[in-house]
Amino acid sequence: MGIQDVIEGKRRWRAHMARVKALPPDYQIVYKEMQRYLFKAGPIDLFDGSSLSGIIDFFEEGVATGKGVLELVGNDVAAFCDDLIKDSRMGRPPRAARPESRRPRSAPPAPDRSETGRDGARW
Repeated sequence: MGIQDVIEGKRRWRAHMARVKALPPDYQIVYKEMQRYLFKAGPIDLFDGSSLSGIIDFFEEGVATGKGVLELVGNDVAAFCDDLIKDSRMGRPPRAARPESRRPRSAPPAPDRSETGRDGARW
């Protein structure tokens, strides 16, 4: 990746964010939540087809028809995002679809302090 690729990527990103800022405030809020969720989902191509640019196209159509953003995506924005990336090559829902064995374990139980001192030493 050369410097020209970096410059082109920044130019595309700034144009992309200018489109976001042109949306009504409620659309911007939902878009930013979707963006945060998708960034946590892992490596997916964010400028391809049903990705962030496609979401903005979808939102712009919704604004043009006068629909509210929740009418388009529903009340569960995370589920909407999961549906977007389920067919992606590398995308996966963050945490929700991970096997139970890969989730963090809960903390071990606290020691019984009735027979030990503050530092854990026996009386």
